[in-house]
Amino acid sequence: MLYGGIEAGGTKIVCAVGMGPADLRAQIHFPTTAPGETLARIIAFFQQQQLTTPLAAIGIGSFGPISTDRQAPDYGFITSTPKPGWAHTDIAGTIGRALGVPVGFDTDVNAAALGEGRWGAAQGLTTFIYLTVGTGIGGGGLSNGRLMHGLLHPEMGHIRLPHDRQADPFPGICPYHEDCLEGLASGPALKARWGVPAESLPSDHPVWALEAHYLSLACVTFICTLSPQRIILGGGVMSQSHLFPRIRQGVQALLNGYIQAPAILRQIDTYIVPPGLGSQVGVLGALALAEQAAGESS
Repeated sequence: MLYGGIEAGGTKIVCAVGMGPADLRAQIHFPTTAPGETLARIIAFFQQQQLTTPLAAIGIGSFGPISTDRQAPDYGFITSTPKPGWAHTDIAGTIGRALGVPVGFDTDVNAAALGEGRWGAAQGLTTFIYLTVGTGIGGGGLSNGRLMHGLLHPEMGHIRLPHDRQADPFPGICPYHEDCLEGLASGPALKARWGVPAESLPSDHPVWALEAHYLSLACVTFICTLSPQRIILGGGVMSQSHLFPRIRQGVQALLNGYIQAPAILRQIDTYIVPPGLGSQVGVLGALALAEQAAGESS
């Protein structure tokens, strides 16, 4: 039984057909342009695949905000996104009707979390989070074996952090909150603060100590509120592998022994980790969503 997966990012679309990491039959990626053009390219790819490979379901992990409430009239829509032209776009419905298969739909980070639980760094766990730190910052995960949903979906990138303006006078770039986590620690925030892409700066540059501090504060907030069994940190900024030991040390220092769990006290190297699925985490997460949708429909 084969599935289709769509990683719908704000700048790039990745589509794939397969069953998982060991079985990807076809894959394509292209820039995210206007909704009509982008959806037409997605549909054309899967229609071509369906000529020889029947698909059981499609999974879509999308940038947002999105509507994930199945009872809502706008279920399957990208809703109030600031991305020009994409607000109130029916992405899941349009694709599902065109291809005639069940559709699993969730945020890109929830999809990535599902993929990590299915095949990656969170296998065997029931409560964990996946945080991506890149062009934006977003988070998702599972709680007691179920993807996190509620009023809407998690918006972990927009938590507020202690901001010492004497140590860091940078105001932040979030158009809604200025100095939320995304406003201070996303890739564009680092570039705006230092004037050059952060990846061009050496590992001993002050950018990384400050970045590790903000990400440590975020991890501590999630540890104290969600009690995850593991935290997975992905995205382009986290390709700077030297950030991981800094963040682990920062988390231990900020918790100051309050959380008496071996995972924090003695095993933190295996508690705060990179994605097991690497750069394919998004599209593989979408395949996991498709697998879940096929099971629900049957």
